[in-house]
Amino acid sequence: MSTPLHVAVIGAGAFGGWTALELCRRGARVTLLDAWGPGHSRSSSGGETRIIRGVYGPDKVYVDWTARALPLWREAESRWGLPLYRRTGCLWMCGDDDAYVRTSLPHLADAGLAIAGLSPREARRRFPQIDFAGVASVFYEEEAGYLLARRACQAVAAGVAAEGGEVRLAAAAPGPIAHGRLERLELGRGFTLAADLYVFACGPWLGGLFPEVIGERRILSTRQEVFYFGPPAGDPRFEEGACPVWIDLSGERIYYGIPGNEHRGFKVADDTRGEPLDPTTAERTVTPSLLDAARSAMARRFPALAGAPLVETRVCQYENTPDGHLLFDRHPHAANVWLLGGGSGHGFKLGPAVGEYAAETILGDRAPLPLFALDRPAFTHGAPMRTQFDAAV
Repeated sequence: MSTPLHVAVIGAGAFGGWTALELCRRGARVTLLDAWGPGHSRSSSGGETRIIRGVYGPDKVYVDWTARALPLWREAESRWGLPLYRRTGCLWMCGDDDAYVRTSLPHLADAGLAIAGLSPREARRRFPQIDFAGVASVFYEEEAGYLLARRACQAVAAGVAAEGGEVRLAAAAPGPIAHGRLERLELGRGFTLAADLYVFACGPWLGGLFPEVIGERRILSTRQEVFYFGPPAGDPRFEEGACPVWIDLSGERIYYGIPGNEHRGFKVADDTRGEPLDPTTAERTVTPSLLDAARSAMARRFPALAGAPLVETRVCQYENTPDGHLLFDRHPHAANVWLLGGGSGHGFKLGPAVGEYAAETILGDRAPLPLFALDRPAFTHGAPMRTQFDAAV
C-alpha cells in the first residue's frame, strides 16, 4: 500500500479549511494549522455572518462556484447537524447603472440560480419597511442569504479532524527553499513540520509570509467596519423572515446589510475599501465618522431604524488583490508550495467550491485557471485596486 501524500494547509479560514477537508476526502494525509484557531477574531473568515449570493457581474466562474457551493453548504449542514446557511433572498438596489446585475443574468440562468427584476413600485409593496428613493431598478435573488461564518470555520475544522486529518494550533512560517522545494515549516519554539506539499491559505498574512513573491503589491489588507443596530422591540420587519439580505448600489458608496443575524441586530457595512491594516496588531475599535455614515445610510433606506441603538460592532479586514480576483498558484521557486487567498471581501461564500477546485488542482486532477495566477496582468502591471462590484472586474 502506498503512503498517502502529506499536505500541510496553513490557515483554517474559508479557503484553507475547505481545501483541507477536500484533500482528506481524496485520500491525502492532512495537517491543518492556524495561529489562533478556526474562525478567530483576527481572521478575514471570522465574525458572525457573510452574504452568499450569485450575482457577480460578468464573472461566470464565481456564479458557477456559488451555484456549486450552495448544495455543498446544505450537505454540510445535514452531515454535521448544524445551521450554517440561512436563505433570506438578496435584494439588489441599483441606481441608473445596473450593469453589474444585468451582466450576471445569463450566467445565473445557466447556473440555475433564480433572480427576478422588480419595479420600484413592486419592491415597495413587497418590502414596505424599505425606502426605495433614488433606486431605479431592483432585483431579487431567491437562493441568496447569509452564512454563519465563525461557526462554519469551526465546523469545517472539526470535519477535517473527524475525517482523519490533524488540526493544530500553531503559527507556521515557511522554512528554507532548496532545489526548488520548501523543506519544512517553522512553527516557533524550535518546532518544525515537514510535509510533501504545502498550501498557504492564510488570508491577510499571505503577503507578509512571502514578501518577495506576493507582498502588499498583490495582497493589501484594508480595515472594514461592521455595525449592528438594535431594531424596535417586538418588531418583526427587520428579522430574516420579513427582510432579505440587501445590497445598495444606488449611491456613491456601496452599503450592504443582513437582517436578523440570529438576533444579534441589523447588520450594516460599507464595502468601500478602508485604510491599510495590520491584521495581527490592529486595535479593533470602530471609527466614529464611519459609524455616523453607516447610521445615516441605514436610516435613509430603513426609516423605522433611524435612531436605532448600536448594539455591537466589529472591525475585520479584506485582503484585496488589485483586480478583486482570487489568488491560487504555485510558488514560482518552490514546486511543492501552493498559494491560495485574495478573497477581496467576497470569497467566503465560495469556500466549498474553492476547496474542491484547489484540492483537485493540487493533486494533479485539473489544470489551474490563469485568472488566478501570480503572473496575471493585474499583478505584474501594477493595476489600480478594484472591488468585486466594479463592472470591469
